[in-house]
Amino acid sequence: MSNLVITVESGSDLTEEMARQYGIFIVPMYVQFKDETRADGSFPASDVCRYFKETGKVPKTSGSSPEDYRKVFDEIHRKWPEKKILHLAYSAVTTCSYQSAQIAAEGWDYVACLDTKHVSAGLTAAVTAVARRLQEKEEWELREAVREAEKITGRVRMCFLPDHLTYLRAGGRCGNLTALCGNLLQIHPRIELLEGYLKATKKYRGSMKKLVPRLIRDYSAQEELERSEIWLLHTVEFPEEIRQAATETAREEGFRTIHWMEAKGVITVHGGPGAFAMAGYASGVHRS
Repeated sequence: MSNLVITVESGSDLTEEMARQYGIFIVPMYVQFKDETRADGSFPASDVCRYFKETGKVPKTSGSSPEDYRKVFDEIHRKWPEKKILHLAYSAVTTCSYQSAQIAAEGWDYVACLDTKHVSAGLTAAVTAVARRLQEKEEWELREAVREAEKITGRVRMCFLPDHLTYLRAGGRCGNLTALCGNLLQIHPRIELLEGYLKATKKYRGSMKKLVPRLIRDYSAQEELERSEIWLLHTVEFPEEIRQAATETAREEGFRTIHWMEAKGVITVHGGPGAFAMAGYASGVHRS
């Protein structure tokens, strides 16, 4: 059994099943509905859509606090005083969570924090790969685990495709005119995680039914993704026929293991209903 325990934020969208499988502890992020703040994952993501329809606004999201981390770190330390903790953090440029984890771990030599520069499916792809590696290297201490985690996170690639631009407009990420024209012309920006930032890198035009398979083919080739496994994520109101088309395309592209995930509240706030994301491991040059 490994001498290390992994922690990660709920914004990874890691499923409870995967968390149990790898013994990963999840630290909550938060979604604020007017005067009510709820822990991410404690409510159905459809509540985000319902709130938007009722108010015309998207809820606000916030990162984990130092106290959230202290509670989880203390729980692990009480159970296994001899174990070390490796926290694989949600992209530091998008939230305060990484800084909060560092504050919570200050003075504790049994905790190490790493900014993975990933979110959602990309973060889950990184976390599960690190967990499997630690199972193979049970003798590793924190220093070796951090070095390996840096290598793995540098190979992970992720992008997503919103179904429409309404949520991006409501969240202040694009203007009213851009959103209106984009929705009318069925324009969907491909948004990639680059050095932790969400950046629009390409525009697609057409229906999501046609574009999701195209995205899988394009991005897999562009990033030279390994065909061992792929992570596919959808938000609420994602049609089953598109999910089936995505699965078939991934199989045609040679991916041997296909993981499907459903976004929780934080990612639904940013991507909106009907959005699609994919993540995998690049076989080419690592990103720093």
